[in-house]
Amino acid sequence: MRKDGRETRQNVIEKSLQIFSVKGYYNTSISDIMAATGLTKGGLYAHFDSKEALWYAAYERAVEIWRGIVFKGVRKVSDPLDRIARTIGNDLRDYCCGEVFEGGCFFFNSLVELSGQSPEMSGRIVEGFMQFSDLLASWLEEAKSEGKLKPGVRIKEVADFIVTSINGAAALYVATRNNRFPRAIERQLGAYIQTLRA
Repeated sequence: MRKDGRETRQNVIEKSLQIFSVKGYYNTSISDIMAATGLTKGGLYAHFDSKEALWYAAYERAVEIWRGIVFKGVRKVSDPLDRIARTIGNDLRDYCCGEVFEGGCFFFNSLVELSGQSPEMSGRIVEGFMQFSDLLASWLEEAKSEGKLKPGVRIKEVADFIVTSINGAAALYVATRNNRFPRAIERQLGAYIQTLRA
């Protein structure tokens, strides 16, 4: 694909990501995307053979954006429990409350809309949440192997609890635009993680 073709494709993905975030997948029309990008239907379909294919590309771009925000500075943190706390803070403060996507959390919004409508698309989002949980669990395992985790901690349950708590805060933030909920969850999860220390 030529450079200008790649740039056009990227522009379509970026604009569509914001539209999907605000209007949802089903309420976004091809006309909306054409208006936002200035492309004709033929020009749009030269890059994506369906709206669903475009959503998947937008999803992958949203993951890239999320990772860039949530894992910023995390690799430098050697203590795995501090790494988890840093990740939670980045997620709630800089991603959730950062107004990254106009409509709020792209993943949460999409999951609510697509559940029961498209098992494949909603399944992809759930898979992403589970991958995040697995990463947190691997850091908890690292803490355990370093003797930094109390005995008896149910690692997978703790990781799932963290992901669920973050998503609950994201939902309330989207509904209210009040950062009270993400801030409270960040503080409480931070305190909870400290109770897991050996």
